[in-house]
Amino acid sequence: MNIAFFGSSLVSAYWNGAATYYRGILRALHERGHRVTFYEPDAYDRQKNRDLAEDPPYARVVVYPGEGEAGVRSVLANARGADLVVKASGVGVFDELLESAVLELRGPGTRVAFWDVDAPATLDRVQNDPKDAFRACIPSYDIVLTYGGGAPVVEAYEALGARRCVPIYNALDPSTHHPVPVEERLRADLSFLGNRLPDREARVAELQPGRSFLLGGSGWGDMPMPPNVRWLGHVPTGDHNALNCSALAVLNIARESMARYGFSPATRVFEATGAGACLITDAWVGLEEFLEPGEEVLVARDGAEVAAHLADLTPERARRIGDASRKRVLAHHTYTQRARLFEEALAQCG
Repeated sequence: MNIAFFGSSLVSAYWNGAATYYRGILRALHERGHRVTFYEPDAYDRQKNRDLAEDPPYARVVVYPGEGEAGVRSVLANARGADLVVKASGVGVFDELLESAVLELRGPGTRVAFWDVDAPATLDRVQNDPKDAFRACIPSYDIVLTYGGGAPVVEAYEALGARRCVPIYNALDPSTHHPVPVEERLRADLSFLGNRLPDREARVAELQPGRSFLLGGSGWGDMPMPPNVRWLGHVPTGDHNALNCSALAVLNIARESMARYGFSPATRVFEATGAGACLITDAWVGLEEFLEPGEEVLVARDGAEVAAHLADLTPERARRIGDASRKRVLAHHTYTQRARLFEEALAQCG
C-alpha cells in the first residue's frame, strides 16, 4: 500500500512528542511491505534540531515551507493517487487547511484517514466549540485512528459522526529503545522527561520528591527548582535509553486530558519499560491493560506516593520491576503488533 502521511515531523523530536510514535509505527508498516511518504512542514525550528541526521530508510520525507499556502498545496497535489492519505493531528501549521483539503483526495482507489495523536485534547476542543471547522470534517473520513483513549474516545468520535474509530496505541520499537549501560552523568533517584506544558507543570510540581531528581525536556528553564532537581534541557532521542537506564526509577506524568479519558499510555511508558526501567506513573483508567501495578509498574496518585515508592525501592526491586515490564511490552506491545491492528482496521472499513 502506498501511504501519504501528513504529520508534524518524522526527522525531529524537538517540541514534537509524536516523533517516536510515528517512527515506530511507520517502520513497522515499512517492514510489512507498505511504502510511506511523510510530508512535514519546516516549522518550530525542527529542521534545525533534527535528531535523525539522515532521512530514515522506512519513509520518504518531504519537507515543505511552514509559511504561505503554495508549499502545502503543492505537496497535497503530490499525494493525490496514494492508496491511503493520512492527516495526523497537531501538524502545527496549516492544520485546518489540511483537515479539509485531504478529503478532496478521496477517490475510488484512495481512502483518507485522520490519525489523532492527542485525541482527548482534540475532542475537548471540538466538543467545547460547535463552530470548530474540524467537526464538519469528521464524518467524511473513512476512518479515525487514535493513539489512545479506549472506549471513551471511540464513543466520543462516533457521537461526532465518525464512520469508524480505532485506537492504535503507543508501543515499543525494540530496535530503538532497549537496555544500555548506566551513564554517571545521568544517575538520579528519579528521572522525568517531558516538555513543559501548563497542565503538566501543575502536575510535576506536585510530584517532586526530596531526593535527586533529573528533569529533561524543553521549556523548564525559568521554573524555580530546589537544589535536588537538575534540569538537562532538551534531551536528544539518542540519550533516551541512557536516561531511562541510569535512574533508580523513571516517572511518567500523563497529560491531564489523557489521564481523564484513560487508556492513553504515553510514548514514554514504552520507551522506559522497553529499556528495562522501573516506571512510576500517575494513576489513569485502563493502566492494567498495559502493565500490572505493583509487579510491572508502580502507581502514584500524588507526590507523597511517589516519595513513598522511592523510600521503599531498592535497586534489586527496581530491577525486577523493570525486567518484568520489559518482558510484558516485548510480548504484547510492539509496533509490529500495532501495524497488524492498523491493517485489520483498514480492511474492516471497506
